[in-house]
Amino acid sequence: MSGAGTGYERAMEHFTIATVAEKSPDFRRVLWTGQHTQLVIMTIPPGGEIGEEVHEGIDQILTFVSGTGEARVAGEKKEVVAGDLVVVPAGTKHNFVNTGPNPLVLYTVYGPPEHADGAVHRTKEEADAAEEAGEDEPPTS
Repeated sequence: MSGAGTGYERAMEHFTIATVAEKSPDFRRVLWTGQHTQLVIMTIPPGGEIGEEVHEGIDQILTFVSGTGEARVAGEKKEVVAGDLVVVPAGTKHNFVNTGPNPLVLYTVYGPPEHADGAVHRTKEEADAAEEAGEDEPPTS
């Protein structure tokens, strides 16, 4: 894990996050994993979605970089565009759907980490398969 439980100070990590997110064609790419949080970028293709899910014990904050979509959180629906931020408290059912003609690009922070450190899933199908096979488990301290 990048930094969690290492017992020493690490150098600062710096990302021009909108640029990094825009350049990634991958459905999901873990950029950084700490002991308490994780930074992930996602690109949802036109007509695609993250998929309805619930993260027990994990808060999620999503910031949208480009594209248009629909946030579906706790039974509510709201349009999301570049610059919007959505908070999903732990245990809350949610999904994000791309409703536009271009990719919906976002970055998200999980607390604590939700995915394997350094995970890259090129498509939603690849991500789902990795989760089902137990290959996308967050690091433990």
